[in-house]
Amino acid sequence: MTATVSPEPTTTALAVEGMSCAGCAARLERALNKEPGVANAVVNFAGAQVSVYGVMSAEEVAEAVQRVGFTAHPVTAADRGQVSAQHADEARRLSRVTMGAAAATLPVFALGMSGITTPVSLGVQAVLSALVVFVFGADFHRIAVKHARSGATNMDTLVSVGTLTAFFYSVWAMFAGRPVFFETSAVIVTLILFGRTLEARAKGRATDAVARLLALGAKKARLLKEGTEVEVPIEHVRVGDQLVVRAGDKLPVDGQVVQGASAVDESMLTGESLPVEKSPGDPVFGATMNADGRLVIEATQVGADTKLAQIVDLVERAQSEKAPIQRLVDVVSAVFVPVVLVLSGLTFVVWFGLLGASLGAALVHAVAVLIIACPCALGLATPTAIMVGSGRGAQEGILFRGADVYARARRVDTVLLDKTGTLTEGRMSVAAIVADDEERVLRWAASAEQGSEHPVAAAIAAAAEARQLAVPAPEDFRSVPGRGVKAQVESREVLVGRLDWLAETGVEVDDDAKSRLDALRTRGHTAVAVAVDGRFAGGLGIADTIRDSSPRAVARLKRAGLSVAMVTGDHRTAAQSVADALHIETFEAGTMPEDKAAYVRRLQAEGRVVAFVGDGINDAPALATADLGLAVGTGADVAIEAGQVVLVSGDPMLVPRALRLARKTDSVIRQNLFWAFVYNVAAIPLAAAGWLSPMIAAAAMALSSVTVVSNALRLKRVAMDEPDH
Repeated sequence: MTATVSPEPTTTALAVEGMSCAGCAARLERALNKEPGVANAVVNFAGAQVSVYGVMSAEEVAEAVQRVGFTAHPVTAADRGQVSAQHADEARRLSRVTMGAAAATLPVFALGMSGITTPVSLGVQAVLSALVVFVFGADFHRIAVKHARSGATNMDTLVSVGTLTAFFYSVWAMFAGRPVFFETSAVIVTLILFGRTLEARAKGRATDAVARLLALGAKKARLLKEGTEVEVPIEHVRVGDQLVVRAGDKLPVDGQVVQGASAVDESMLTGESLPVEKSPGDPVFGATMNADGRLVIEATQVGADTKLAQIVDLVERAQSEKAPIQRLVDVVSAVFVPVVLVLSGLTFVVWFGLLGASLGAALVHAVAVLIIACPCALGLATPTAIMVGSGRGAQEGILFRGADVYARARRVDTVLLDKTGTLTEGRMSVAAIVADDEERVLRWAASAEQGSEHPVAAAIAAAAEARQLAVPAPEDFRSVPGRGVKAQVESREVLVGRLDWLAETGVEVDDDAKSRLDALRTRGHTAVAVAVDGRFAGGLGIADTIRDSSPRAVARLKRAGLSVAMVTGDHRTAAQSVADALHIETFEAGTMPEDKAAYVRRLQAEGRVVAFVGDGINDAPALATADLGLAVGTGADVAIEAGQVVLVSGDPMLVPRALRLARKTDSVIRQNLFWAFVYNVAAIPLAAAGWLSPMIAAAAMALSSVTVVSNALRLKRVAMDEPDH
C-alpha cells in the first residue's frame, strides 16, 4: 500500500478585482478561511490582494474567490507597482462621477426644496434623479445584486435598497398626488459618491510607500556575456549572472563585486549619505547607486529575494494584516447589514402600522436608518490607520511586520538595548593613543600591521589613513598568533601586541607603561602596546565606538518614561564604559544568547512589558522572546526574521521613533473605532425615531468616513522627534 504524502502548506498571493468596500474584503476573508485546506487567509482591501496560507493551489484559491463573487489572478510585478496608481485612477473616475451626480442633483434639490409641484417640476426631478440613481449610482446596485446572488449583503446593499426605495416611492407618489422624495435619493447617491472619492484618494496615498519603494529598483541590467555587454530587462537576470554597473547606474540586483572598485550610495537602505567603498568580495544591493567607478558584480539574489523586494514584502504584509481589535470589527460587520435591514423594516412597520404615519413618512424614516447605518467608518477605522502608519514608517526606515505591533508598542515600559552593532558601530577603531608622540607611534604601528588581516590591524590602518600619515612598507614581517606582530620599519624593529608578550621578548616595561595601558583598559578599550628597538613607545586603545546618535536615543527613550537597560556579550569593563557614557544605569555583561532571552523572561516575570533591540544572530532568541522585538536591518538575517519591527539603518534614533509612531498609530486606531461605534450606536436610534432625514443621514455617514480617513492621515504628519530640552 502506497502512503499518501500530504502537500506542504504554502503562501499564495493573488490580486483581487471587484472589491468595492472594506465589507467586501471582510466577507471574502471569512469565506476563504472556511475553505478546507486554508490555514489562514488575509485580504488587503487597499492593496487589492489576498494572501492564503494552506495547501490550496493558486487555481483553487482563484475558484474560491470567484464563488464569493470576485475575480482573482496571480500577483505580478505590475500589480504590486500599480496599486497606488489604480487607486489614483479610481479616485479620478469617482471625481468625474461625483461631479456629474452633483450637477444633476442640484436642480433636483432646488426644485424639491422650493415646494413647486407642477408636472414640469416633478418631471424634471424624476428624470434627473433617475440619471443620478441609475447612471451615476449604478455601481451600488451592480455590487448589491452581485452579493445578493451569493446570499450576502454589504454596505452597497444598504445604499441600493435605500435609494431605490426612495426613488420608486416618489414615482408612485408623483402619480398619486402625494409628496415626493426625488431629492432624497439623488442627494444620498451624490454624498456617498463624494465619500467614496475621498476614500479612494486616501487609499492611494496610504499605498504610495510601496509604489515608491518599487520605483527605486532598476528596470534594466547590463549582462556580461562572453566579454560583451547586453542590456536585458531586470526580470531576465538569474543568480550567477555577471553584470556590469557603470558610474551613475543603479545596482540592478543584490550581488557580490568580482571586479573593479567604486563608492556606492546605500542611503536607500541605510539612510547614511556617505557612500560606501566597494571592492572585489564586497556585497552590494539592488536599487543602490554606483557613484563613480565601473563594477562587475555576480548576482546572488534576484527577484523576490533581493533586499528591496523583502522590504516591499514587509510593508505589504504590515498593511494587510489585522490588529487583534480589528477581529471584533469583522465580527460586527458580518451581522451588521442584516440587522440594519431588519431594523429598517421594523422602523417602517412601527411608523406606518402602529403610529399611523403616512406611507411616505414611514418610508423616509426606514430609508434614513438604512443610510445612517452604513458601516463605512467602522470598516475603515483600523485598515486605514495601519496603512498610513506603516507607509510613514517605511519612509523613515521603520518596517512594521505585523498589525499587532502597534498595540504591543503601547504597552512597552522597558527597552533592552544590545551593545555591539546597536549602540556602537560594531567595528573596531583606534579610540585613544597614549604616547609622547601620538602620530609617530601610530605610524610605526600601522606600518608593522600592514601584513596582518586581524581586525585590530584594520582599525590601526584606518586611523593612520584618517590622519593622512605616510605609512612605509614593512620588512621582515612576522605574525605571532594571539600575541602580536613584529616587523622592520625604516631599519627599526617594531613590535605591536600584548604588553606581556613585549616583556617576554625583552622589551623594558616599567610601571609607567603598565599604568598607561591599565588606564585604557579601565575605559573599556583593548590595550595594544607598541615597542621600538626594545623600548616601550606607547599604547593604542582599540574599541567599538559609540554611535553618534546613541546618547540622544537613550535620552529620548527615558524622556518617554521608559526604563532603559543594556545587554551585551562583551566583558564587564567594556560594558561599564559604554553604559557610563550613555547614562544607562542597568546593564548585563558577558551574556550568551540564551542568557539574553532569560533576562527578558526575568523582566517579564516581574510584570514588565519588554522591547528588545538587537542586530546579531546571538540576539535572535531575545528578539523572539520579547513582547516587542526591534531588529536592526543592517544586522543578521536571523535577527531580522525574529523581530516584529525592522529598523532599516543602524541609527539608534529609529528606536524611539518607531515606538512613537507605533503608539500614535494605535491611538488613531482606537480613536477611529470609538467614533465609528459611537456614531452607529447613537445615529440609528435617532434615524428610527424620525429625527434624521435621509439626506442628513447620508451627509452624516459620508462625514463619518471622511473623519476616520482624515484622522488616519494625520499620521503622515506625526513629528518623529520630540524637541530636545
